[in-house]
Amino acid sequence: MSQVNRVVIAGAGIGGLSAALALAKQGVQAVVCEQASHLGEVGAGLQMSPNALKVLRKLGLESALRPFVFVPEHATIRDFKSGEYYLKVPLGEQAISRYDAPYWHVHRADLHHVLVEACLAEGVELVLNATVTHYVENAALDQVSVCLEDGRTFESDVLIGADGIRSKIREQMLGPESPTFMGQVAWRGVVPVSDLKMTIKPDACVWAGPGRHFVSYYLRGGEYVNFVAVEERNDWRSESWREEGDIDALRQAFSGWHPEVSGILASAQSTFLWALNGRDSLAIWHKGRAVLLGDACHPMLPFMAQGAAMAIEDAYILAQCLSNGTVADALIKYEDVRKPRTTNIQKMSKANAGLYHMQGGVFGKMKLKALQAASRLAPHVIQTKLDSVYGYDATK
Repeated sequence: MSQVNRVVIAGAGIGGLSAALALAKQGVQAVVCEQASHLGEVGAGLQMSPNALKVLRKLGLESALRPFVFVPEHATIRDFKSGEYYLKVPLGEQAISRYDAPYWHVHRADLHHVLVEACLAEGVELVLNATVTHYVENAALDQVSVCLEDGRTFESDVLIGADGIRSKIREQMLGPESPTFMGQVAWRGVVPVSDLKMTIKPDACVWAGPGRHFVSYYLRGGEYVNFVAVEERNDWRSESWREEGDIDALRQAFSGWHPEVSGILASAQSTFLWALNGRDSLAIWHKGRAVLLGDACHPMLPFMAQGAAMAIEDAYILAQCLSNGTVADALIKYEDVRKPRTTNIQKMSKANAGLYHMQGGVFGKMKLKALQAASRLAPHVIQTKLDSVYGYDATK
């Protein structure tokens, strides 16, 4: 299989745009097909850990992002009612010192905008109203035809499926299979700090409680507070994976929680409700000239705050592989490099759900107490676990 000159990417999310930018910087022509009629991102905050920042820095985005970020002082886990700290890991300057890159909070829309501008500057072709339905391999021409819903086709050397957990590319590659509802939903929202009646600590904070947890952190230099409230549910009857949430129902679900939590929710005007879905580890990530990236191949619960980071890492490494060798060799190498890491972080994220939700009653609380003791008596043990995530450098 020949070398790569032109790539079509299905999906203009964070992962798809990161891949397009990384490829364009390697001299590969990148075409991004996006089903939406305009470019933008739903959602709210993202935690960009040092492993993600190393890639964004390599792609030349650090300076453009800096005006939009907030730098948290600590990563913490606190008790839902008392506010007691079970974990308090320093970030800020210590993150830079330890990992050679910062830990930033950024609004998803800001990161998306910076990526779009960088892609356009590098000559990436962004095609809107372009829903990819399937692809056709053309072995004789060493190409793949990417077919759109409106009948248009794009020829390329490689097709990257960065089209999310309901990926059409994954479906054609591996067959139809609905994602698995993980028994949890996430309420997300953003509150202007000017609307709050109390001060929120400048940390990335997880509030752990029975059957649910709450995440809060600042965005845009401290102008907003982002929240994610996760609640265990037995089922999800809505046909939509995301819908407008009932803010009063959210407040009721977290009534009696710490004043910082109740204060944020008291000031929240609206929220969106997401079903948290997942998949078992895929047998393969690539077939012929099609390959998967991000949530299309390794969706994960958001309890390590690594979903976007993993897509960004995928994008950079896939671009490097494709620019150094034949298609067949590149896709094998990409999967070999990425699958062990993403599978491990999927497992870590799933395990954190039990910790944050105090699963097991008294035993769940005991696990948090054990974490508290370990963080005080042997902080290097906690730090080592984080080192495997934050210390990784995809650019090397």
